[in-house]
Amino acid sequence: MSLIWQASAGRPLKGEITVPGDKSVSHRAIMLGAIAEGVTRVSGFLEGEDTLATARIFQQLGVRIETPSPSERIIHGVGLHGLKASNEDLDCGNAGTAMRLLTGLLAGQNFRSKLVGDASLSKRPMKRVIEPLSLMGASLQSEPNGLPPLIINSKNTLQGIDYKTEVASAQVKSAILLAGLYAKGETTVYEPHPTRDYTEKMLAAFGWPIEFRPGHARLSGGHRLQAKDIQVPADFSSAAFFIVAATLIPGSDLLIKSVGMNPRRTGLLATLQLMGADIQKQNSHEQAGEPVADLRVKHVVLTGIEVPESIVPDMIDEFPALFVAAAFAKGETRVSGAAELRVKESDRIAVMSQALRELGAQIEETPDGAIIQGGNLHGGEADSHGDHRIAMSLAIAGQQASGVVQINDCDNVATSFPGFLELSKSVGFELHIK
Repeated sequence: MSLIWQASAGRPLKGEITVPGDKSVSHRAIMLGAIAEGVTRVSGFLEGEDTLATARIFQQLGVRIETPSPSERIIHGVGLHGLKASNEDLDCGNAGTAMRLLTGLLAGQNFRSKLVGDASLSKRPMKRVIEPLSLMGASLQSEPNGLPPLIINSKNTLQGIDYKTEVASAQVKSAILLAGLYAKGETTVYEPHPTRDYTEKMLAAFGWPIEFRPGHARLSGGHRLQAKDIQVPADFSSAAFFIVAATLIPGSDLLIKSVGMNPRRTGLLATLQLMGADIQKQNSHEQAGEPVADLRVKHVVLTGIEVPESIVPDMIDEFPALFVAAAFAKGETRVSGAAELRVKESDRIAVMSQALRELGAQIEETPDGAIIQGGNLHGGEADSHGDHRIAMSLAIAGQQASGVVQINDCDNVATSFPGFLELSKSVGFELHIK
């Protein structure tokens, strides 16, 4: 039986918290540390199921990874060509980032690999990485329509390409760039909208010559990665749930420490501020080349807006939380240009719309977004469909609903936010396992 939560009206959120390390940075620290020369030390590593799956895979591929204490990793890099074949399938679990990035990285190896995932990941589209990697010379096999499992055949001779991605996806861009490390000549990626640049920044930090700006990245093969100590900032996507909750719950005044503020990641912050949110940045600084700040969030009544499409790619993981904010705002909120939400861990437009309708919200789905009428929510039963971000967003909704909200299928929260239940209760959430 799957995990069920019950959420109901909590108290004002007070004090200060630190959320777990950034998932995107944690994935990439393991990957680049593994193929670098020397020893990479990572602090603030996210102890989530997704990132643990990435670490296990590299151990299968012959990389020694030590865990001296929770949230720390010591990675003994084997160099660009030092990975070894695994006799077993490489299980990515629920991690789409791991599967897509590893497809690019493993395309450059001289051995065969098979990437598998859980039931949810096995429904997610991989054709978007298969096509450009095939153009580079990779030999890949998948299930019909480009679905996992993925088989990366051995002895691919990769050639750099100029590629324009059809969708704005940091995962697709990163897969191509990681394959480009092993390719002859230059690899260039152009995007329809700028996406997160974690891969580019970390490649530069590890010493690989790379040129990048919003919507464009270029590198050439034939260089080396040098080990680098990485301090992982707190994950903005995890902080997002507390940002929205503190904004919505009267009397809240919450400080969230050392949050990663990469501008390609913080679209929710900009959107909430357009809606009238009171969010102050404090103690701004840098960690591992990434901007970081403490965020002080106070309650305010939000006003519905038309979300600028230019912001959408910078908040693609935060839309479930935004839907909750919009459901309690004054007036109407319109979202468009977010079709990518339909191919995440779930169809997030459909699942969030249905879940919030069960709680009394007025939401009209559109092909690439939704129209949300703000108001109040009542108690009821809602299903997260195994999507960790939807489960946590519905937990926020329960804090402001007029009755008890039952949230079904919450097991996957541990993929990105281990300890969410305990941390949220410590600052004021009323949230329990049924």
